[in-house]
Amino acid sequence: MTTYAEKAIDRLIDKIDKLSNPTALGLDTRVEYLPPSFDVEKDATKAIFDFNRALIDATCDIVPCVKVQSACYEMLGLAGMKIFRDTLLYARERGMITIADVKHNDIGATAEAYAAACFGPDAAFPADFVTINPYLGIDGVAPFLTRCELYGSGVFSLVRTSNKSAGDFQDLKIDGRRLYEIVGEKTAEWGKNLIGKHGYSSLGAVVGATWPDEGKKLRNTLSHTFFLVPGYGAQGASAKDLAGCFDEKGRGAVINASRSLLLAYKKRDTGDFAAATRDEAIRMRDEIRKEVNIKC
Repeated sequence: MTTYAEKAIDRLIDKIDKLSNPTALGLDTRVEYLPPSFDVEKDATKAIFDFNRALIDATCDIVPCVKVQSACYEMLGLAGMKIFRDTLLYARERGMITIADVKHNDIGATAEAYAAACFGPDAAFPADFVTINPYLGIDGVAPFLTRCELYGSGVFSLVRTSNKSAGDFQDLKIDGRRLYEIVGEKTAEWGKNLIGKHGYSSLGAVVGATWPDEGKKLRNTLSHTFFLVPGYGAQGASAKDLAGCFDEKGRGAVINASRSLLLAYKKRDTGDFAAATRDEAIRMRDEIRKEVNIKC
């Protein structure tokens, strides 16, 4: 059972080390992703939760982490938000580290409310980590850091995102440095009090695998900042692209894959969708292990 003395980043790294697998199952689940065997007309939200639960059961012994994208559940209304919560709780029951991908961004009392929604004994949507947008400055980040210290929680701050237009703002130069570099440095500064036993902070950074040069540059400068890395698989990034996000020990990053795992059954001649996801998770793990030289 998690105790408040434990740091989220230490729990994540310990789980990754135990399974020798720095990956996350992304449950950005949508109705149209479900196999035909699910009766979405009768009860779409139940079908989505049953699908999520089957994938968690199929992978929890090999994949250390699950990332649940809130928007996919919000669009289903109150019932959708219930299965968002239920999915996070079920993954935790099965021993997985949980990331609520919410990308919150606000200040003051509103930021405090966002943080309370996911961190603490009365959290409505309890998770080990959440994602946040830091572009309002420390006013929007501090409430999360306070709860990280109190409850052993963690945060991933958007630094260099995986989307094609990321550079529109993130590449802008300020005194010779790119904006994403400055945001990365601020993230490292804000997270100094949350550094755990492995030398990484519970305030991490979202760094897209679709920008390998930028990821390598950030890894070289942010020695205590752990990366959540989207962009692998359906977004086009390969294991080679993300290798620069890891340190010399093969640590420092967790790689998320969503559609390539959720829709694995469409590329395999099998009637077992969960087995197809497991097979793809193993293939992904082995490919990353080879490229990053992670010990098995």
